[in-house]
Amino acid sequence: MSKLDYRAAGVDIDAGNELVQRIKPALRKTLHQHVLTGIGGFGAAVALPPGLREPVLISGTDGVGTKLLLAMQHNDHTGIGIDLVAMCVNDILVQGATPLFFLDYYACGKLDVAQAAVVIEGIARGCEIAGCALVGGETAEMPGMYAEQHYDLAGFAVGVVEREQIITGADTRAGDVLIGLASSGPHSNGYSLIRRIIAHSGADLSASIHGSDRSLAELLLQPTTIYVPQVLRLLQRFAIHGMAHITGGGLTENIVRVLDDGLGVAIDPHSWPRPAIFHWLQQQGDLDEAEMRRTFNCGIGFVLIVAAASADDVLAALDQPAWRIGTVIEAQGSERVRFLPA
Repeated sequence: MSKLDYRAAGVDIDAGNELVQRIKPALRKTLHQHVLTGIGGFGAAVALPPGLREPVLISGTDGVGTKLLLAMQHNDHTGIGIDLVAMCVNDILVQGATPLFFLDYYACGKLDVAQAAVVIEGIARGCEIAGCALVGGETAEMPGMYAEQHYDLAGFAVGVVEREQIITGADTRAGDVLIGLASSGPHSNGYSLIRRIIAHSGADLSASIHGSDRSLAELLLQPTTIYVPQVLRLLQRFAIHGMAHITGGGLTENIVRVLDDGLGVAIDPHSWPRPAIFHWLQQQGDLDEAEMRRTFNCGIGFVLIVAAASADDVLAALDQPAWRIGTVIEAQGSERVRFLPA
């Protein structure tokens, strides 16, 4: 029997070290003045920004789900890291938090340095967009746990907000306006259903679909929009009563999460143009409208709740597509979400 070592068991420490050296330039671009110690130690030290009276830390964690399998199938990993950051920072943004730092967890069966570097460089790019530092992470090579070409991702974001400026939704009143910010596509939700639709339809990922000149793969792998820069600028100018990140559960379940009991929403589904990819998914999957609204964002990735008097000014201040999509209403129980008829 030949002599055993860790590499023979499937774990290559040298490959892990090579990956760290390769991604360091991308990570350095994300660091800001509050980072005291970053990559290389056992933990990262990040100071709170000065001038805050009662700083509150807001944290969030998420993954990318089975969109990863589509990225592996199409061998396109460039946007997955941005997806990971977006899913976390958009969540903590809902409470008004400014992202401070981010950590990632990359797990695989066998470490492919080139592939992992593309993924983590995407994470760094997402952090740049969100204005947060990528201060560390973990690369876990686990033969037997994952197939050789498969990997999984998890992300962890921490942000800060003044206690008195935390957005809880408590200021929301009936008559407030819902402003929907455009999504870039399905973002990172519903991909188990999407993959089933692709398999059943026999769709060619390299072909374009009706209503778009981009391929199906491009549309489905488009990275999740990071709303942090836009929304933080709005918070400096306007009173935002509530916000919702439209993820799993779609428009049906996410907006009411930030409303007090007794309040609901009336949404006009015809108030924004639904992107072609959602028409394709509905047609190819033979999905009813209720399933579409509960599974996908249908073109709206983030929702702001504002007083009716300020809605036009908020819309004018945005430099990305956004629409009035509905209003807050008095409602109870199962009637809390109403979609207006055509």
